[in-house]
Amino acid sequence: MFFMIFGIAAWFLYDGYILWPDEAERYEAYAAIRDPLIKSGEAADEESSFVRLAWERHAREAGYRRNIPKERTDSAIREQRVIGWTMMSGVLLFGLWILWNHRREVRAEGDLVIGASGERVELDSITAMDRKKWKSKGIAYAIYSEGGKQRRLTLDDHKFIGCEAIILEAEKRIRARAGESEPTDSLK
Repeated sequence: MFFMIFGIAAWFLYDGYILWPDEAERYEAYAAIRDPLIKSGEAADEESSFVRLAWERHAREAGYRRNIPKERTDSAIREQRVIGWTMMSGVLLFGLWILWNHRREVRAEGDLVIGASGERVELDSITAMDRKKWKSKGIAYAIYSEGGKQRRLTLDDHKFIGCEAIILEAEKRIRARAGESEPTDSLK
């Protein structure tokens, strides 16, 4: 996604700074050839083969491409630049967000679970597991108490490898405290 948006932004900037200004210059030369031919009556309109041949001759002499250029106004060129820089800013922010998230992790160290935001939760302080989003998104919430308040630790198995093992261990300890036996399929 990052590279796709970066490529599109670079394309807009290339158009806005290089391609379209060059085409606007070529269009001015084309208009200088076309307008007198139409005014003098030698050509009926800009689609006339006489205009095309005159342009191709001039393009060959000037070193331009022979295709007839499109009109590129200053506002259209400015629009390309604004779109390009807006997308480039967005993609750079997205890249920073990716780097920031890439450094985050959820891990267990002994009886301690360290969450993605640095929160430290004892496995034995987890009182419940909320698995409403587990099947569809791989997200579970460990409910625990801290300072007399009930809090939630997000365990996202798609983002952070190893969350499933933490969930299974927490559920095992919750069942042991409640005096329940092990279920046959603990992921349901």
